[in-house]
Amino acid sequence: CPAPSALRTANGTRICAQLYTDNSPYYDQCCAGEVLVVDPGDDVPYMPRGWGNSISSLVVGTRCELTVWSRTGKRGKTRRFGA
Repeated sequence: CPAPSALRTANGTRICAQLYTDNSPYYDQCCAGEVLVVDPGDDVPYMPRGWGNSISSLVVGTRCELTVWSRTGKRGKTRRFGA
């Protein structure tokens, strides 16, 4: 997985989080598969098509916090992730 401080686009813009579809009990094989990028300030009450219940691993950048909900439309229980 990338280090939280290394989350940047090709042009150097900061990324707040990267979500991945594949995970593994072996650390060097985590953070694989499809990647969903979360930019600073993104507010997404509904996951993009095909991403619901498919995220297996994630990395949150420094100075960012990712809040997720158990139900669509920002309902249900919440969980917060940081670097």
